[in-house]
Amino acid sequence: MTLDGITGNTAVVKALRDMARSGRIPHAMMFYENDGCGALDIVLAFLSEVFRDEHKVGRMIHPDVHYIYPVASGSKVKEKTENLRAELFLGYWRDLMAANPFSLESEVSDAFGVEGKQTVINNAEAKEVLGTVYLTSVEGGYKAVVVYLPEKMNATAANRLLKAVEEPPEKTLFLMVTHAPEKVLQTISSRCQSFRILPYSKEEIVKVLVERFSKSEEEAMAAAQMARGSVGEAVSFLSDRAGHAGMMDIFRRLMDALASRDLPSALPIGDELAALGSREKQKAFCIFAGECLRKIFLIQQNLTLIAGIAPDEEQFLRTVASRCRKTFPRIALAGLDRARMLIDRNVNQKILFCDLVGRLYLSF
Repeated sequence: MTLDGITGNTAVVKALRDMARSGRIPHAMMFYENDGCGALDIVLAFLSEVFRDEHKVGRMIHPDVHYIYPVASGSKVKEKTENLRAELFLGYWRDLMAANPFSLESEVSDAFGVEGKQTVINNAEAKEVLGTVYLTSVEGGYKAVVVYLPEKMNATAANRLLKAVEEPPEKTLFLMVTHAPEKVLQTISSRCQSFRILPYSKEEIVKVLVERFSKSEEEAMAAAQMARGSVGEAVSFLSDRAGHAGMMDIFRRLMDALASRDLPSALPIGDELAALGSREKQKAFCIFAGECLRKIFLIQQNLTLIAGIAPDEEQFLRTVASRCRKTFPRIALAGLDRARMLIDRNVNQKILFCDLVGRLYLSF
């Protein structure tokens, strides 16, 4: 894939194309995207033009392109935390991202076999990078370090990597893909040229799904309706409809219990959420529930046409919208955002979701 094949984000693509052709490339760039919105796809397309080798870059086998991403010891790689490095997971990373560069954070964790662990980019990784970037490039041109989720670097690793970002060796590029730029070490982000990767329109998602994932127009339209501008969400929906149906089932039962003012029935649903397989799945549910609440809010405001509601969900969402307070979607969404933040902080999950259900009950 080259930049000419990228759908959407025309201003960013044009700027990157001009850089690649002119050779005037910033040594550090940060791409801010919503999960699954194609920042890594754009980075790989850009590097394909810089290195003039679409095959090696696209398959993630170019010897001068190095990848850093958060990892943890799990079922596929067992190693002491202080020795964990991205290289140990490289095969899983390549298999996943070469096939689908729109993959979600939760899918990366699943591919690495990280069950319920907090992933991190640690100091051992930063040492590895510093040892690599000061070597001569294998093919005699640029060297590139692609950092996926730099917000997950611990403080020691971030400060160590800062030295290379501040004074990089000649022809060395740092390209970072972040979902939370406000969490990236300020001294690193301030040295990067920033690009905002915008969510896709529904028409653009349909085009990508049809052309690159061989989906039918009907399938693509159904996925685009609920994808919130994320190709990754759309692909996940089509490949795991059972998982999507499972989250909708949990959300339905929770809303039914709240509408019936039945707290004893609602609390076990909190335990069910706490028992989900990983933090990424718990956060994925919070995102899913937030999207349902957005649709409920739009129904209450008589803006159904822009809500993107699937036909099989419409009656249920209309019923919830008619039974809850007008303030409920806003208060509940704030509660879900708080829950996602606390999941990252490793709060006791049973207490967290019990508290969330209680807050939802009071605000319904």
